[in-house]
Amino acid sequence: MKNRCSWCGSDPLYVDYHDDEWGVPVYEDEKLFEFLILETFQAGLSWITVLKKRENFRTAFDNFDYKKISDYGEDKFEELITDSGIIRNKLKVRATISNAQAFMKIQKEFGSFSKYIWGFVNGKPIVNNWKTLNEIPATTELSDKISKDLKKRGFKFVGSTVIYAHMQATGMVNDHITDCFRYKEV
Repeated sequence: MKNRCSWCGSDPLYVDYHDDEWGVPVYEDEKLFEFLILETFQAGLSWITVLKKRENFRTAFDNFDYKKISDYGEDKFEELITDSGIIRNKLKVRATISNAQAFMKIQKEFGSFSKYIWGFVNGKPIVNNWKTLNEIPATTELSDKISKDLKKRGFKFVGSTVIYAHMQATGMVNDHITDCFRYKEV
């Protein structure tokens, strides 16, 4: 049996996410935006709640196409807040639309969102050496800094905890515990 970070429990969806995605460095803008949307909706909820609705989000938000999302009008907004397949939080739906617009402004300024976000870690993941889940922080000085910069650029629902979770999910930090089989793989 493989040793895993205990947070993923035994739910097959959670285990697959842990084994295949969490902590793997993501450099593609499309995938970074997808995680940003999902992390936004996760704020205040459990990640498994969002994971279980991920495919519904994919359908509802045009395959996480930030160009399309940035153009959503009131009709699409109304459609989204009545879609029981996703988390129907009006503020988070509005934030997703405005975040898509802010995302594209960063792309214009930096050439890609990836260059911008990975610039905070000089393009390389920070490798931590946590032995237990209790050691892993919810925020860091770096997530505080990125959160502040994103907010300054017009992003919403990007507090330091959301940003640190985003950094973990997209491999900007390797927070697998040291005896997890994925620790050395990512």
